[in-house]
Amino acid sequence: MTAYVPYFLASVTNALSRGASQIYLERFGIGIVEWRAIATLASEPRIPASRICELVALDKGATSRALARLHDLGCLAFEAPEQDPRRKVWWLNDEGYRLHDRVLAVALERERRLIEGVDPEDLEAFLRVMRIMRRNVDTIAGGRGG
Repeated sequence: MTAYVPYFLASVTNALSRGASQIYLERFGIGIVEWRAIATLASEPRIPASRICELVALDKGATSRALARLHDLGCLAFEAPEQDPRRKVWWLNDEGYRLHDRVLAVALERERRLIEGVDPEDLEAFLRVMRIMRRNVDTIAGGRGG
């Protein structure tokens, strides 16, 4: 089964996400979905929830819950156009950036440990292949080909 690429990718990703979510919940009171929203808003501020969904492949419900939770925690600010208050534009406030920096330090350490012992050339080849697969996933999803 480990030669079937989708299984292998899902297995690694699910294990990483579960571990990260547990650590982030224990240390920072947020889960992996909240972290993905924070990371996205740190790199692309003042965007609607739909853009977060698009960038990190999250569903609308999970994104909406994450944004509400982060807002309740005092990490986000938003603007809602008068003509359509549902189309909020979100960004991190100072507290959100502080949380981002704290979680990022943990995330980068986890990444360092994950790639420990991997030859830099192998890592670059892996990343090249992953970028191609990511583009292919978009093509598959767009054509509903599986």
